[in-house]
This record gives sequence, structure tokens and C-alpha cells, in this order.
Amino acid sequence: MDSKGNITSHLVGIWSRFSNLMQRGIQLAIVLDGNAPKQKLREHEERHLRKVEAKEKFQKAKDEEDIESMAHYARQFSFLSDEMVDEAVQLMEAMGLPVIQAPTEADAQMAYLNKQGEVWASASSDYDCLLHGTPRLITNLTLSQKRRTSSGTIIKTSPEMIELSKVLSALKVSQEQLICMAILIGTDYHPGVHGIGPMKAMKIVQQHKTAKEIFTAAQADFDWKEIYDLFVNMPVEKKYTLAWKEPNEQAIRRILTKHDFSEDRITNTFNKLTKRPDKEQTGLERWS
Repeated sequence: MDSKGNITSHLVGIWSRFSNLMQRGIQLAIVLDGNAPKQKLREHEERHLRKVEAKEKFQKAKDEEDIESMAHYARQFSFLSDEMVDEAVQLMEAMGLPVIQAPTEADAQMAYLNKQGEVWASASSDYDCLLHGTPRLITNLTLSQKRRTSSGTIIKTSPEMIELSKVLSALKVSQEQLICMAILIGTDYHPGVHGIGPMKAMKIVQQHKTAKEIFTAAQADFDWKEIYDLFVNMPVEKKYTLAWKEPNEQAIRRILTKHDFSEDRITNTFNKLTKRPDKEQTGLERWS
């Protein structure tokens, strides 16, 4: 937080992580989530309840002066406000990055951009982009090579590129079957079929080729067509502009200094950013 009590972690993350990636010649295009499909409201409600519960446990730990537990629970109940989103967009645009607002799920929008050849790959912390048909997915696109889980444990990570065509070939399934397998196991839109895990789902989709045959064999008692349609026909924004601009130092300073960011730190990072080798994008071997 800054001296006025405003949360600044979103700005810290964007400024430090994105600038580091940009210094290495990676052209970032940012896609924001829009309104979640109605089928995802249940997941949102459950997440909200978990945050409320974590906040109550944080307060109890605070009363007991249990610093370790406070740190543990504090990571679990952070909320993203509209003001924080607006500030984040302002900073990303000041850094010269194009920002696209998806009408619904960002994963679907990223997959669309990739399928259109507008971007080289989608980057995400989960695998839904593959279900939306992105040709390439990069996970763990961060320079820190470590990530803290919700339990507080730090695990080692490294960027990983997944090519959809190779996944389908290795599993010997079609894109339709891959989507069906995910729905059987469970997605953000439905918990899946009770008693069916990854191995059983794989066996079912390899034995039954069409979606109708698969869900009949799995004895699915829900409207699977509605869930399936979310992955193949999710609304996306088709009118957008992908234009990268030079970072605006004045705008960046105005946003960050308002929240007590160090002038020297801003200057140091900006100088590195404007000297970045951005004429050609680099490959993942830079992280090896």
C-alpha cells in the first residue's frame, strides 16, 4: 500500500514484470476479462465465499498477533476494484502496450487473436485457451521462475510452450474430444461428471468419437451442449487495434509517483525499458 492506504500491488506487478519482459524484446498485448458467462457465476460465488472466510481468519490471526497466519490469509482475500483496473489499464497504455477488452472471457479473446495470426501465442496461467483453440499457449511467463501458492509454499516454475496440434496428436483426440474431456472432468462452468477423472475421461473420449456419443456414454445429466458451446462460440471482440507505442515517461511518472513509487526506481526502469532490444521478439531459450 502507499502512504494513503491505497493498494499498489497491481501497479508494482505490471511495472516490474511487464517492463522486464519488454526489455527482452517481447511484445505484449494485454487482454482483459469482460462479463463472465452466467454459467461461471457459481464459481465466482464460491471464490467470493472463500475470500470472505479468509478475511475472517486473517482478522482472528491479527487479534492473536499471529504474523505468519496473517500473511497466509492476506494473500487469499484480495479484491480487485474498478479503480484498480482503471489504473492498471492507464499504466499499461502509458507503457505503450495495446489493451483489448474482451466481451466475456479473456481466454477466448486471446485464442481468437492467436488463430487470426495477430499474436504469436497466448500467455496464461491456466489451460482454457487450448479449449478455445489457441494454436500456442505459454504458461509461467515470468522472469522470477518461482511462484507462491495459496498455501504460502514457493514452487519453482519456468515458461512452458504448449502447441495444440502436438497435444491433440499425442493424445490421439480431436479438438471436439479435448473439449468434451475437459467438460467431463470439470470446468469453471460446471463441476463435471461425478466419478470421472482424467484417466476415465480419456478412455471415454477415445472410445466414442462425437460429443453426443461421449456424453451419452458418460451418462451426463446436465446440458452439456450449453457448456460445449461456450468453448466453441464464446463471443469475442473483432474490432480492435494492435498498436505498440513508445513508453510515455510523463504519464508513467504521473501514475506511479501518486502512489509513492521511488523516482529513482522509475527512472532506472524507464531507462532500461527505452533501451530494450525490441526490434525482434526473443524465444523461450532465454529462460533456459
